[in-house]
Amino acid sequence: MNSFKIAATFSLLTICGCSTPPVNKIVEHSAKPTIPVNAQVFITAKDTTLRLTQTSDASFADFGQPVETQVCVFVDPTKTFQTMVGIGGALTDASAEVFAKLSKETQKEFLTAYYDAKKGIGYNFARTNIASCDFSSDTYGYIADNDSLLNSFSVAHDEKFRIPFLKQAIAAAGGTLPLFVSPWSPPAWMKDNKDVLHGGKLLPQFSQAWANHYVKFIKTYEALGIPVWGLSVQNEPMAKQKWESCNFTAEEERDFIKNYLGPTLHKNGFGEKKLIAWDHNRDLIYQRASTLLSDSVAAKYIWGIGFHWYETWTGSGMQFENLKRVNEAFPDKSLIFTEGCVEKFNLDRISDWSLGEKYGYSMVNDFNCGTVAWTDWNILLDENGGPNHVGNFCFAPVHADTRTGKLMYTNSYYYIGHFSKFIQPGAKRISCSTNRDKLQSTAFLNPDGKIVVVVLNLSDEKLPFHLSISGKAAPLTSFAHSIITIII
Repeated sequence: MNSFKIAATFSLLTICGCSTPPVNKIVEHSAKPTIPVNAQVFITAKDTTLRLTQTSDASFADFGQPVETQVCVFVDPTKTFQTMVGIGGALTDASAEVFAKLSKETQKEFLTAYYDAKKGIGYNFARTNIASCDFSSDTYGYIADNDSLLNSFSVAHDEKFRIPFLKQAIAAAGGTLPLFVSPWSPPAWMKDNKDVLHGGKLLPQFSQAWANHYVKFIKTYEALGIPVWGLSVQNEPMAKQKWESCNFTAEEERDFIKNYLGPTLHKNGFGEKKLIAWDHNRDLIYQRASTLLSDSVAAKYIWGIGFHWYETWTGSGMQFENLKRVNEAFPDKSLIFTEGCVEKFNLDRISDWSLGEKYGYSMVNDFNCGTVAWTDWNILLDENGGPNHVGNFCFAPVHADTRTGKLMYTNSYYYIGHFSKFIQPGAKRISCSTNRDKLQSTAFLNPDGKIVVVVLNLSDEKLPFHLSISGKAAPLTSFAHSIITIII
């Protein structure tokens, strides 16, 4: 029995346990279809002890035409779609500060839980903030007032907590951890409201200085041993927040990219860095993408369009169809989920099953709409859902009770793990469908040739089903409020 059997590492965990966790265009392949024989099955389910637990293997047998009463998940590995980049979370100031309060033993537990692909959930992608954000203990920047030449630039603030945290995460991930960086606001003196907080706009006369600031940050972090894979232009450019924020219309973001940020990155030898535009909700994603990408000059600098899930602010819902529209209209650009979390932290909700189900719902549908990378928000927060300098406390997959020094694993950790642990960078999404709306599914073909199928059940109903591939099928059961990963 391997380490994921119920009797092994995972069996010690509970949903809020404090013990160590175990953690666009269709392409037709010329290769013969996969003929499955056996499959490994991993399950997380409500009202059970199953947490990413490996259960009995499933066996495939000949399977003809299904009848109407048979519940099925159909997988076709000969039809492939987008290529996966990675799955991970944001290493913010808040996460770094909480991590620093933990004992060395608990720090090791945490890093193993997230970054070890065998004992944990195998995160292989990351985000961090440029200067302060809401999940910082204070508001800070890197340059002195009115220093448009950036001569005073220093990341000394980050060297206390965040940079050491990033380095340990990179090491725990095996020495490579693609990282993208995002600003929440330019310095106050560069903005029309003279405030790092409360929205405002970048003053035109500081456009070049602000573009240079991205380059300075990247060069400084890379000199300190932290490679930067990519960057977003502005976190949530349409939100006037009580915390660090800055507003760009679609036209303003387009012009800043094509006239300043894009050329500045290329001039400084950073043309290969992946530039992410929008970095906000799905509701306006098509309007933003069409404005940016219909301009050939701006478009040549943009790698992809980033998005969040906070549509509940406007009551617009999750709007996955908007992602499809962007993917259809601009198939040469990538979609990347850059941030999401459950807001309004309450310690009494730490075992709430809906926390993880929102992640499962988002991830299945985001991937099916063409998303190539998926990044959760704070990777770690304390027992208050912070620290946060404006009281915007939120949930994370893992919380540390700094009073006891113990880690608390919400079921979000396990739901994310059903994807991050098994879907490898370079995997191709493959065709996958169900014949019941109570089951949602997505599937991938890994570079090692294994097929990964994720089946999500948000209903109150236990559903036996057949997983059908290439004329063969394996009988399985989807528990009520569960998520299953099947490896073939």
